[in-house]
Amino acid sequence: MKKNSELVGREQGLVTPPPLAARDKTQKATNCIAKRSQSIYKPSTMTASKDEKQQTPDESVTAKETKKHKKKADNWRPLGPRDPFAMLNALPEEKQQEIQRALHLFNLGPTLPRTLEQAKKHQYHFWDTQPVPKLGDTISSHGPVADGERRVRAEPYSLPQGFSWDTLDLSSAAVLKELCTLLNDNFTVEDDNTLRLDFTEEFLKWTLQSPQWLPQWHCGVRVDSNKKLVGFIAAVPTDLTVYAKEINMVQVRLLCVHKKLRQKRMTPVLIRELSRRVAQRGVQQGLYSAHVVLPTPLSTCSYWHRSLNTRKLMELKYPGVRQDIAVQRAVKLNKLRDATKTAGLRAMTRADIPALHSLLQSNKSKFDLSTNFSVQGVEHWLLPRDRLTFSYVIQGEDGGLSGAFSFFSLSWEVLNDPQHLELREAQLLFCLCPSADLKDVMEDALVLAKAKGFDVFTALDVMDNKTFLENLKFNMSGKRTHTYLYNWKCPTVNPDKVGFVLPI
Repeated sequence: MKKNSELVGREQGLVTPPPLAARDKTQKATNCIAKRSQSIYKPSTMTASKDEKQQTPDESVTAKETKKHKKKADNWRPLGPRDPFAMLNALPEEKQQEIQRALHLFNLGPTLPRTLEQAKKHQYHFWDTQPVPKLGDTISSHGPVADGERRVRAEPYSLPQGFSWDTLDLSSAAVLKELCTLLNDNFTVEDDNTLRLDFTEEFLKWTLQSPQWLPQWHCGVRVDSNKKLVGFIAAVPTDLTVYAKEINMVQVRLLCVHKKLRQKRMTPVLIRELSRRVAQRGVQQGLYSAHVVLPTPLSTCSYWHRSLNTRKLMELKYPGVRQDIAVQRAVKLNKLRDATKTAGLRAMTRADIPALHSLLQSNKSKFDLSTNFSVQGVEHWLLPRDRLTFSYVIQGEDGGLSGAFSFFSLSWEVLNDPQHLELREAQLLFCLCPSADLKDVMEDALVLAKAKGFDVFTALDVMDNKTFLENLKFNMSGKRTHTYLYNWKCPTVNPDKVGFVLPI
């Protein structure tokens, strides 16, 4: 009865509040509950005090409810740090590709300029020391940048500690395989991290062992501790005609440095060492190309792409292929005829080498920059090779050759795509038809390339190519290549006055 009267009194406000000690105890219990409620949202748990362990029945019920809420909250909290690769693999395939492309772009590091405007603001600490024309110079004369015979250093250039030079023996299958691995992993990856060049041993023999090649011009860099190949640069001899001046020089090929060593200034040392070795043979000039702007481009050419396997290219979002139309419509727009129509068109044979050499030599006078092919050079560069070079000639009624064209194969590994693993690209070397319609002959080249299983056909806007590029539905990409001469200055050359294409 007493307990009930107290309860009624409290409801009516007639009973005095409990003593201070009791209020303190109640306040502590309230604070304890509040702390436990807050711990649900904190990553770490709190240790109960002695006062919290000595709970009244009412506090015990409240504590159980609090633990229940805390358990529910913990169900949504990750159990420790998660594996980032597992998290990436758990995402949809399309999201994974977006993340990997973004990571690739953000990890490119310092890059050289891609446009002339960017180049004018860039400082070229290495190239300013080399015998090349300076950016912005107006050049009207012809001749070497460094006059007279330059002193040739006798000893090799010094490499960073832990590295040493190695002249690669490409006759060794093991060395060729090792060079393929270095190039495939480090040479060229597209900026969106979707494609990577896939080199083969046959391709390396073709591009590095042309007539009169020298083994000492295949410069490698190895790690002393494990002999791993981490750097490479090569040169092959060539005869070039520059504004009617014939020059014996070299073509620089396949400059490559391992990704982890690109900030260690190894590229300039590779260039200096190759220049030293070439100069030891009395050669003072060199020809090279790059997709970046260096001092100073002799000529700048654009890449044009023609779809052969349109559906595949659209699925890969290949640059230069329209994505704003339906696939079926795009396939119909890029459809080619089933067979060639040029009379006398056939595959090149070894017997055609002398006639094709004469045809090429008679045509080079049209250009300000051209290659002087030898008979051995025509055999090496143009004679068909399985899955590598494809050359065709047009035989006239009199038995002579009235035209020819040639293209070579580039294989790309497709990255971050669950459906496609490889992309085959045909790249035009030349198309020469003085007595026939160039557009019709080039359309036959597209038909033949498609029949050989190529996915895309690529051409530069050099020679007479502009006469057919747009008519045959080639699309210009944003990619450009710049041609340079080492230790030679002359006026710039327009793309249509360039009479050759460098394989790499």
